[in-house]
Amino acid sequence: MRKTLSLIALGVSATLISGCGSSVTPTAPVDNAAKAVTITNCGRDVTVNGVPKAAVGLSPSQTELLVRLGLAGSLVGQAQTATAPLSQDVAGLAANVPVLSESGPPSREKLLNVRPDFVYSPTTYEFTAEQGFASLDQLQQAGVAAYVAAGGCRERRMSGTVEDLFVDLENLGRIFAVPDKAKAMIEQGRADLAAVDKAVDKAVAGRAKPTVAQVFLEGTTVTAIGAGIEYDIIRRAGGNNVFSPQDPQFAKFFAAQITPEALAAKNPDAIVFAVNGPAHKQATVDYLTRTFPTMTAVRTQRLIAIDAADTYPGTLGNISVVREIAQGLYPDAFRS
Repeated sequence: MRKTLSLIALGVSATLISGCGSSVTPTAPVDNAAKAVTITNCGRDVTVNGVPKAAVGLSPSQTELLVRLGLAGSLVGQAQTATAPLSQDVAGLAANVPVLSESGPPSREKLLNVRPDFVYSPTTYEFTAEQGFASLDQLQQAGVAAYVAAGGCRERRMSGTVEDLFVDLENLGRIFAVPDKAKAMIEQGRADLAAVDKAVDKAVAGRAKPTVAQVFLEGTTVTAIGAGIEYDIIRRAGGNNVFSPQDPQFAKFFAAQITPEALAAKNPDAIVFAVNGPAHKQATVDYLTRTFPTMTAVRTQRLIAIDAADTYPGTLGNISVVREIAQGLYPDAFRS
């Protein structure tokens, strides 16, 4: 169950990598006597006394972000490494960072054993004490500052947007005293989104946007996405979501299991589906083709597979996947 939830609830193109790759360089040592920084995160104040020297990324997405900010030398742990591989230009820099867990968050003991002073997580799930993980209170008592990606805060999960990533970058820039690096990544991200906006606006040119259903399949179980960052990703890519936060099934949670008949009734022009690898992608395509042969998206082969990790909150993939989906919806607009 956790595997499925990690793929839909946590929820980098070459363009983004080329824009950020050159900045993946070690950051010069910073005077750790810097003033304390206090930020508001998930409705609570997080105070960091001096620049962290022992950080942990609780998912590959968060580890990558820290490395791209030039903080590989400050990492003492990385977690959930089997859920998504790091980009090649980042993997080498994180190769010597201890792996605390592979398929799920690390236990409280394993996390505290590396003596972190800062922990960065995609969601609040990673701090569930009932699952054996270190809670936010336990970390605070141990003197560890814990930060959750803005889009992964419990109160934000239903209304998160792609631009929540920029909040994370700005906060991390302050916490680690690397505001210039954070600013450069924010500017690159905004430029990437603006380029997609321009291409989509030109492609639409007054005509109706294609309807899009976003789903996740596990076997024959269909889960639809109707809110949160995933919903905003489709909107930014120029799609007209057939499921929305106004639908009853998405009133309290951004994803809901639906029947095949419910999906068929929507008859979307395109289907976006998250996958965790080539085998999962092929199995999903096979199921959709077999089950919905007359659906518009299937007949026109507008089946757009995306990496599930690109929908995790606080992920650079939140930006690159917008372009990826837009290219699937408006291929002519992105041909040079």
